[in-house]
Amino acid sequence: MRADMPPLVLLAGMNCTADLWTECGLDDALTPELAEESMDAQVERLLAELPPVFVLGGLSLGAIVAMTLAVRAPERLAGLVLVSTNAKAPTPAQQDGWRSWIARLDAGETPRTLQEEILPALLSPAATKSADLIERTLAMGDATGPAALRAQLRMQSTRADLRPGLRNVDVPALVVAGVDDVICPPAFHVEIAAALPNARTVTIDGGHLLPLEQPSEFGRLVRDWCDRRTAAAPARAEGTLSPGAR
Repeated sequence: MRADMPPLVLLAGMNCTADLWTECGLDDALTPELAEESMDAQVERLLAELPPVFVLGGLSLGAIVAMTLAVRAPERLAGLVLVSTNAKAPTPAQQDGWRSWIARLDAGETPRTLQEEILPALLSPAATKSADLIERTLAMGDATGPAALRAQLRMQSTRADLRPGLRNVDVPALVVAGVDDVICPPAFHVEIAAALPNARTVTIDGGHLLPLEQPSEFGRLVRDWCDRRTAAAPARAEGTLSPGAR
């Protein structure tokens, strides 16, 4: 991306790390970790630590955090990139599943073991035949660690329905879905894009961890979109930030 563009910030999904983006050609992106126990706390931390204006992207839980921040402080954003995600409130079954994972972590199971259990949901059928992609997916669990995963699971439980708030997020948005994503299928992304005033939806081959499976295509898509969509966005001075955007 051009040097005069606002910085790109990328948030990985639950039990994942910045390795998601390493082959996408987005090496200049900022990659904060998700380690707070509630959405509000995570958004507060990002608003306090990130530059005054930025392009915010995320995958899965990272994109849910991104949408939450966008609803709260749209004036901080020059663009929004949402990948493999869901804007709905959690279901009772999801809440039960997250509580179960916390109990299993507390009993001594590892993030790698839990990640391995859901590999068929994280990767497309083609990707599950790649030993390299399987190991990278499991290694992200190792790198996340029990404490961060436990916090992310608790953060998941504080999610809300973001669709009504997205109607007021009038920034350029790119919404990317994987054809084979069984966790967050393409229909979820059509719904998100319909709620956003200025969104483009793209569906590409791959499963839930799209940047891992299709790094070249995904990276090119994001770079080209950022170059086209945010080049004309006016710079926002620090003095125009809202009181909550610190």
